[in-house]
Amino acid sequence: MSNFLVKIMIYFIRFYQKFLSPLKGPSCRFHPTCSQYSIDALKKYGILKGTYLSIKRILKCHPFHAGGYDPLK
Repeated sequence: MSNFLVKIMIYFIRFYQKFLSPLKGPSCRFHPTCSQYSIDALKKYGILKGTYLSIKRILKCHPFHAGGYDPLK
């Protein structure tokens, strides 16, 4: 069941990458982007830890954080 949920979440992230993200233009402070980081985290760690790491990364994405290169560990 967990693998199915990971695939569903990745599907929604890919939808966002393809259709919604281009509408707002390049604005990500990090490399890889937060959406790609989320996909990588879900694939590597599964639904629970992958979601936790994704939320943690998204919360760092604000004007007062420098951003930069932040790979999945």
